[in-house]
Amino acid sequence: MARPDLNLLLALDALLDEGSVIGAARRMNLSPPAMSRTLGRIREALGDPVFVQVGRKLMPTPKALALREQVRAALDQATQVFAAGAAIDLKSLDRRFNVRATDEFVSVHLGQLLDAMATEMPRATLRFSPEEDDVDDEALRSGRIDLFISGSRKLGPEIRVQSLFTTTFVGVAREHHPIFDDEITPERLTRWEHINVSRRGKSAAPIDTALEAHGLRRHVALVVSSPYTALFALQDSDLLLPLPRHLASGALAAGLRIRLFDLPMPLETALLTQAWHPRLEGDPAHQWLRQTIHALCSGEARQGR
Repeated sequence: MARPDLNLLLALDALLDEGSVIGAARRMNLSPPAMSRTLGRIREALGDPVFVQVGRKLMPTPKALALREQVRAALDQATQVFAAGAAIDLKSLDRRFNVRATDEFVSVHLGQLLDAMATEMPRATLRFSPEEDDVDDEALRSGRIDLFISGSRKLGPEIRVQSLFTTTFVGVAREHHPIFDDEITPERLTRWEHINVSRRGKSAAPIDTALEAHGLRRHVALVVSSPYTALFALQDSDLLLPLPRHLASGALAAGLRIRLFDLPMPLETALLTQAWHPRLEGDPAHQWLRQTIHALCSGEARQGR
């Protein structure tokens, strides 16, 4: 049996991640024709088309998708083998981290994290992956994402999870909204229409459960996937927006014409965590990323933000 060319693993990983020959060629420092020839060799080695053309994009076949986790795990293990016993020079390391993160983390800590990376790991790249209709721990297992920063939720038993910080919710309205003309009660909170922020398009949120305890319901007139869209939508309307305090305070500091108010029925404090697959536990670059994020969040907690 012929010894397999392990360079094909690198190429296959790049193709699965980039979804195009041109993108994979750029990542592998190859010309597009050379990458196309490499794809031909991968197809021959696996006995499968691996990718099919759909419009301008390459779509992986079921076999390619099934191999994704094995390919990523094999490359991670190979990296750790060659790194064993040798100090890793983070400053010269080319690395891309696929991260899925909540807007709360991005709005508060992304600038500081990028500053730290520019100093300690300047050749690395952060790639923020959108939340999709996949299972979060499966995305970690398959290697589609390297780090998952989110509200605390149940993940697979093998997934490593670390607490980062907590946040509370406040109400947000335009600067001269009539809700500020009198005491803000649960009843007055339902007098105006609301915006709900949900990446998955949901109109229900924890505030609805809290209102139901008072025998009340709100009308959600607008559902958006981004809190920034929501913040701009309420600038010239009477819409109300429940939002994590970190995000709302950041928008206020940025000069948006808004006011914050305490909700008349406080919601449960939300815990944000970071999670990763155990195959990355000993990876020096990933360790640095996790430790830096944890230190940033711990610093904020000590300052009582």
